[in-house]
Amino acid sequence: MSRSTDLWSYAEIARHINVQPETVRNYRRHGLLPDPDVVDGSGHPRWYADTIRAWARRRPGHR
Repeated sequence: MSRSTDLWSYAEIARHINVQPETVRNYRRHGLLPDPDVVDGSGHPRWYADTIRAWARRRPGHR
């Protein structure tokens, strides 16, 4: 189980909500994903696991 301080990439978010990483990228492009908690030195967005868990519970159409 991930701790709340773990930072997730698109791939980890995709695994959590059972979609492809490109779907998560599209969510971000369309403003459906929360703003990243951190942007790493390479410019890649990262989210805390708890941020994504809370978002996943609230997202429309989640199962």
